[in-house]
Parts: sequence; C-alpha cells; structure tokens
Amino acid sequence: MKLMAPILIREDLFTWAEQVRSDGQQIAFTNGCFDLLHFGHIETFIEAIESGAKLIVAINSDSSISALKGPTRPLMAETDRSLLLASLRYVDAVTIFPEPTPLETIMLVKPDILVKGDEYAEEDIVGASEVRAWGGKVHRVPMRPDRSTSLLIKKIKRLS
Repeated sequence: MKLMAPILIREDLFTWAEQVRSDGQQIAFTNGCFDLLHFGHIETFIEAIESGAKLIVAINSDSSISALKGPTRPLMAETDRSLLLASLRYVDAVTIFPEPTPLETIMLVKPDILVKGDEYAEEDIVGASEVRAWGGKVHRVPMRPDRSTSLLIKKIKRLS
C-alpha cells in the first residue's frame, strides 16, 4: 500500500512517465491551483483514474497563482498543496509548474488522457490539441456549480 505519491521535480517527470509506460499503463494528467481542496476536485481525480491510468496532478506554483489570481492568493503554499494532494489515494504523482500554463509539463509527460472540468470548452484547454495530436484524448468532467474554490472563499468571507 502506498503511503504517499511522489512529488516530482521537472527533471524526474520524464523518467516517471517512461516507467509508467514501460509497465504497460497509461497516464492521466490534470492541473490546477488546488488552493482549497474540495469534493469537486476529488470527483475529477476519480474520473481521471477510472480508465486505470496513473494520475499525475500538476499544480501551479505560488508565484504563478499570484500572477493569475492576484496578491491574496494562494491561500496555501505550494509545499502544503503538493503534500495534501500526494497523500490522496487517487493521485500517483504530483509536480509543481512555475509557468502560467502547464503546457511545458504536458509536453514533457505526454499524457494519454488530459482531464479538466467541463467549465472549459475543449478548444480552450491548454494542451488539448497537443494531446490529441499524439493520439491521446481529452476528458471533460462535468462540474457542479455548487462546488468551487471561489464559492468556498466567498462563504468563508461571509462568515468572517
């Protein structure tokens, strides 16, 4: 039984992906800030691994979240977010990317399945065309409007 998934630096991602493929398994990939982990995220992870693929979760670095979401974010440091995700049984590896988008990480890992919420149109999902070009697929997970980090933050603000 695994206790925790590895948290991989970029230099180790390619080796991890090659090992997974040499074991005859596919790789599912999802990414995001994961600033406040909620059940919507867990639903995404569950759908990502239903095909039997190994799941890598790529998270935005603290600096990339601040650039995207403003100076009050992230709420949790990248170290804490990566450890929290790595402790989930659905997650097989975690990595942190410093760029505004995960495209470089996607190109390095070359996932078989790219998983994102359906709040994004497929043509707007970073890496979708690249994944399809090498024969992979894009899976959009139905999102529930009552489950989001933004809603959680609004609820917390109302309570304080």
